[in-house]
Amino acid sequence: MEKKTAVLLFASLSSGVRLDVYRLLVRQGTDGMVAGEIAASLALPPTQLSFHLKALTQAGMLTVTPEGRFLRYRADLALMFELIAYLTAECCGGQPQQCADLCAAAGSPLLTLAKTTE
Repeated sequence: MEKKTAVLLFASLSSGVRLDVYRLLVRQGTDGMVAGEIAASLALPPTQLSFHLKALTQAGMLTVTPEGRFLRYRADLALMFELIAYLTAECCGGQPQQCADLCAAAGSPLLTLAKTTE
């Protein structure tokens, strides 16, 4: 991943609402959610939500699939893991598995990622 791409992705998550939307969709995994479900889950007005969904989709953080008259949004999990890999690529001098103790102490899910990449 290029630095320019990482900056764009972080900018798309720089709103508290967009971060909440993205985290909600990450929890849903590959099932995703339709816009109405997202709005109801986060108690957001649909017009406000559509603005944020558009920003996340344009940045590539979300994919959208038409389902009849609804749109189903999903977090691009592969891109999320690519961004995490970009952030941690040089951790501990390029040896991220050495950070396992730090991840465990912080209760970080990155510990699982570090173990699966060994």
